[in-house]
Amino acid sequence: MLIKIQTLRERLHGVVLNKGEQGHDIEGLEEELDNLPDSYDELIDFSKKLSSLKIRLNWSYVEPNSINEIMSEMDPSRPKGQIKEIDLEDSAKRVEAAFLGSLCGCMLGKSLEAQFTGHEIRKALEEIGDWPMSKYISQEIEEVLPRTHRSFPETAREYIKFVAPDDDINYTIMGMLILEKFGPDFTHENMKELWIHHLPINTTFGPENTKLIKSGMDLKIDGMHRSTFLEKGGIGPRKIVPTEDPEDFIDIFNDTLNPGDELCGAAIRADAYGYAFPGNPAMASELAWRDASFTHNRTGIYGTMFIAAAISCAQIMDDRTEIIEMALKFVPQKSRFFERVSVCFSDVKNSKTWEEAYEKISDKYSEYGHCRIYQEIGMLINTLIFARDVGHGICIQVSQGADTDSFGATSGSLLGAYFGPGFLDETWIEPFNDDIRTGLAWFFERSVSKLAKRMAKLPKIVRI
Repeated sequence: MLIKIQTLRERLHGVVLNKGEQGHDIEGLEEELDNLPDSYDELIDFSKKLSSLKIRLNWSYVEPNSINEIMSEMDPSRPKGQIKEIDLEDSAKRVEAAFLGSLCGCMLGKSLEAQFTGHEIRKALEEIGDWPMSKYISQEIEEVLPRTHRSFPETAREYIKFVAPDDDINYTIMGMLILEKFGPDFTHENMKELWIHHLPINTTFGPENTKLIKSGMDLKIDGMHRSTFLEKGGIGPRKIVPTEDPEDFIDIFNDTLNPGDELCGAAIRADAYGYAFPGNPAMASELAWRDASFTHNRTGIYGTMFIAAAISCAQIMDDRTEIIEMALKFVPQKSRFFERVSVCFSDVKNSKTWEEAYEKISDKYSEYGHCRIYQEIGMLINTLIFARDVGHGICIQVSQGADTDSFGATSGSLLGAYFGPGFLDETWIEPFNDDIRTGLAWFFERSVSKLAKRMAKLPKIVRI
């Protein structure tokens, strides 16, 4: 059996709540779901309603998922191609710096990835005499925090010997592999092929985990005669799909059993597309859409497009506020994402310190905590505006809490692309001993320096 009744019910609850957040009329749906019997068929029938819910009359946002509709809702003044001529040698150095920055940001944040606020992190660091943050987290913090991430024995500064496995790093490498093998015209089928080959299922979470399970099912089914599968409802005497119509279950698997489709799982896959297209946010954001739309919708897509556009712009633009202004042109202008991130951007611009800006952002959007995009993109903007260099910036990012490893990595990419080489002290990289241990299958590069050089070739590869 693919999914337990209780898990299916919980997922549907999550989808219902998300539909309400997205402007749909969900009145009575939670109670209806609670009163349904423990029946797969009835729960599946209920799920079908969720794809055709009406939007509330007072809903003012416009949030499409298709690339053409998204483009029609972008800022019409956005550049449609290359902003200016680029120097590929300079871009290569910036991409290398960006990737190294992302590794350091990820490892810095990883030990604190336990859903802390910035206030909680600051209090703990003050107690051990490590505030403001300026280096990897000390093992001493375990004495004052109620919990740490399970990777703590590999990522606290006294223990670091290599780059520990992490999904954020996996996905940046996957973006590189996609562009190396298929180029900028890659498809969802290409992604499915590489995901099945390289991503162990226990290294994925949320929508990515759901999509990988479905891709595995599709692969199995494609190896059979389709009609035989549907006729028998499975393989042999044991049914794979516990409903009267197996096709129903397959069709809804990613669409209505995917309550995380607006979280940051796609945003952590944006980096390689920003790396590959310096000074071309239109192309970077379009490829980010193609990747993100494999698993996510609405805000989950827009956050990915924004990050890719920002990394692209950071490689060629000097004014940090202009980088954000430009990246915001590549998302729907009537979306919740644009509205809320614009509020955060305004707060940052009107603050004298990153701490002041963080307080403002947290006061308004703290309900959008770990993985929930709005607050974290606001904090990413805060980091870019106030960072003195890459190391200082990743410390600002992680000090703000929430999804510390994911946005620690993203901030490292953005800052490395902006500052370029020479702005990340070697003390951040030396503890890795030039050793990276990814969570990928059939990927054998273990040298940090060689992998960074390989990543640096992306701007040239996509132009061949």
